[in-house]
Amino acid sequence: MKHILVPTDFSEQAEYALKAAAVLAKKNNASIYLLHLLELPNQMSDAVSSGKSIPEVILFIRKANERLENIKSQSYLDGIVVESSVQLEKAFSGILSFNETNEIDLIIMGSHGSSNTEHLFIGSNTEKVVRLSKAPVLVIKKAPGEFQIEKIVFASDFSKETKKPFKKLLKFSQDTNAKLLLVMINTPNSFKTTQKSDQILEKFLRKYDLENYSTHVYNDTNVENGITNFAESQEADLISICTHGRTRLSHFFSGSISQGLINHESRPVLTFRI
Repeated sequence: MKHILVPTDFSEQAEYALKAAAVLAKKNNASIYLLHLLELPNQMSDAVSSGKSIPEVILFIRKANERLENIKSQSYLDGIVVESSVQLEKAFSGILSFNETNEIDLIIMGSHGSSNTEHLFIGSNTEKVVRLSKAPVLVIKKAPGEFQIEKIVFASDFSKETKKPFKKLLKFSQDTNAKLLLVMINTPNSFKTTQKSDQILEKFLRKYDLENYSTHVYNDTNVENGITNFAESQEADLISICTHGRTRLSHFFSGSISQGLINHESRPVLTFRI
């Protein structure tokens, strides 16, 4: 983990994300990219300059850069290389394009964890980034405190398509020295016996040399409840899932995980695109 991207709309939630990024950056000697997106109204666009030469836009950019410089001076960022940028682009597309051109290893985003659209990264923008980003996305919804990641829940069906994102999760767990709690969620609509579940887990893990981990089978009414309740029972610090790059937050379980896991789960949620 060498490059962490933190999009900011200068909200309290964006600061939560930056504080979490600072902890991870210090542990891994990583740099942070602090990105602010300015989305201009159509009437302020300019075919030649893309709006950059309009006086009001120049003022917005200058003020944004001033705020970014003030953020970079915060004591919790001491000793970390922090670069900042202001771009005129839609939020989700700007984040994704920046990710593509700067070899980002991890995106950390703050969220209210609700359907409120007051700030830049709420609702559909967060969902779009989670769904389309090639880099893992960590969503933070509350003040991270010390941000100690000691237990990571990884909920999966452990199919072949999850092997590539699982390798990325292994790297993240190594970078954070965290224990992996690998869990299969059993629901009435997609039930497997404990014996069958154990066989699937054993076969999936056969090629990996894992040490700090445990395997679990957890029964619940649906996948989302199962993940949340299992994480609560284990006092996990973080939940990790895989997503498909489709029109909604899909999961590899039968059916799909509700967007509610991203919006309502109080723990940080780390997503990997399949």
